[in-house]
Amino acid sequence: MGVIKTALEIALEKTETVKSDKTSIDQFEAKQKGKKLANAFLAGEADLAKEIKNAIEDKKSGLQNSLKQGIFDVLITQIALPAKEADETKLNKVGEGLSVIINNKEFSEMYNSFLLLVTQYISEASQYDKMIRQQYAPKLRQKEEELSRRMGREVRLDPMQDPEFVAFYNQHLNALKEKYEPVMEQAREAAKDMFNGN
Repeated sequence: MGVIKTALEIALEKTETVKSDKTSIDQFEAKQKGKKLANAFLAGEADLAKEIKNAIEDKKSGLQNSLKQGIFDVLITQIALPAKEADETKLNKVGEGLSVIINNKEFSEMYNSFLLLVTQYISEASQYDKMIRQQYAPKLRQKEEELSRRMGREVRLDPMQDPEFVAFYNQHLNALKEKYEPVMEQAREAAKDMFNGN
């Protein structure tokens, strides 16, 4: 008859050959720290350059690269078409952070050009918004008059609560977004190339 083993003994036998790779764990933790640092930076709670400089002692073990990778992973996802004007400020902050970890004059020039296009997009989006609302205004007034007659009192409609207007609005705004989305992708790819070449 064979020897009966406990579950603990079986588990120990199976994990005997698995040794924890301290370097991989440290790199993972440094990357996670970088992600937290990037989020704190975007929230205005951290000085990215100072924090990276403080991590210089980790350079020998390659942990500084993992820290920068974590920061980069968070910041690169923030490059997107702004939904509102306040997002332009956030994109400026993203560029500032990326400049710290990329540290390349070409990147700064490219990102400044990109920000000019973002400003242009915001301006066009604002014009589209006005134009769409003006085009739809007669139809909206007609709906308001119809509802006012039915209800016996004056009714004002918010165009964004009218499904027909929202569909009309999104159709036109999406056409504008499609025009600018390749610019966003180019900026992300250029940043990745410069970061990886760093």
